Amino acid sequence: MTGRAEEDRLDALRGVLVGPLPDIGRRFSALVAQLVPHSALVIFTRECTGRPRKVAGDPRIVDRVTVAELDRVRSELGPAQHDSSIVRRIVATLGGREHSVHAILDRTDTLLVVVPRGAADVDTRLLAALFAVVALGIQLQVRHASPAYLAESRAASAERARTVAELTEAHAATLETILATLRSPDLDDTRARTTARESATSALIGLRTAVDQHREMAEEAVTTAFARLRGELRGLVPSGVVVEFVDPPVGGRGLPGEVAHAARAVVRGAVLGLVVQPDLSRVRVAWDCDGANLLIDVRDDGRGAVDLAELARQLRPRIETLGGTYESESTPGWGSRLSATLPLDSAETAEGRHTLSVLGPREIEVLEHLVAGRRNRVIAERLRVSESTVKFHVAAVLRKLQVGTRGEAAALASEAGVRAAP
Repeated sequence: MTGRAEEDRLDALRGVLVGPLPDIGRRFSALVAQLVPHSALVIFTRECTGRPRKVAGDPRIVDRVTVAELDRVRSELGPAQHDSSIVRRIVATLGGREHSVHAILDRTDTLLVVVPRGAADVDTRLLAALFAVVALGIQLQVRHASPAYLAESRAASAERARTVAELTEAHAATLETILATLRSPDLDDTRARTTARESATSALIGLRTAVDQHREMAEEAVTTAFARLRGELRGLVPSGVVVEFVDPPVGGRGLPGEVAHAARAVVRGAVLGLVVQPDLSRVRVAWDCDGANLLIDVRDDGRGAVDLAELARQLRPRIETLGGTYESESTPGWGSRLSATLPLDSAETAEGRHTLSVLGPREIEVLEHLVAGRRNRVIAERLRVSESTVKFHVAAVLRKLQVGTRGEAAALASEAGVRAAP
């Protein structure tokens, strides 16, 4: 590869990483289209609780592929390796049909499945290297837990939960009716009745298993989430500072994925803001649950000289995006305390959902530019789309947010924690 070609590929890879997270599958598909001509591409990550699948390509595959199918591919590849990716050519079921695919399981436990066109040789080492950067980018974006991501993720999680519940109940009722009919003594064909009963029973078990898988992805046990926080803080705190962890109660409610991500991001930000103080020797991190909220408490034994206003500017948008509250206080000579409350259930607004949840990923991206005060022509240049496309998205944003001007939309977004696009 020439130096110029390498520069172009790296620049294109940057473009994959900096765009909206829900569309990263489409951007990565465009990046590797020449390297791996393909009809469909799927990225599967449990980091993204709202939308674990990032897809591009043939809708007959990407619109129908299920989490259970991707889980089977992941299981066939084995556990993720700490020092390398697992790369294999396998036959996998996607969208109910078998396909020969390139499957890569990155060390971040993120899965890539590519359905190639034809049987041409593929440089899977380069594909795996590019995907490793993208998988790490996904992980970092999720861990950052920006307000826009949290709002979009919570909306997607709620919608998926409602859909799964409705489908489960409908199918369960149907299958239970079949079972009741087949158990009737009026049927004479014992063999047929037995076979049908076993099939219906198996289908019921499969449905319940699917629901459990979705619930597992949408929630984290509070103890698991706290254990992950311990690991994330291990490399962030300077030597000489002791972090005291107060574990949350065992057996309480699970945390919605976006709450777990936000809680870890808030604690990381709080701890990093506190440990810069001189003569600090101890930080205490505590989580608790009262059944309806996750309660976060971070304290230190410093001089109480931390910049609370700057910490609030960094932490408050994430907390308030999820309907939570934030408080802080410092006492000179005695230390500082930061506390946050994150509700485990989404707040019901007058419309019954978060204000930003009505917007699509591209509309949120346009809204970030409106917050920055940019005109349509500039936004079109930044997003590399036509000005008429931007006008269409701006009109949709105003309509969905029920505001009359761009300034009102920007003000509403700012209140919800949306930051100006750089």
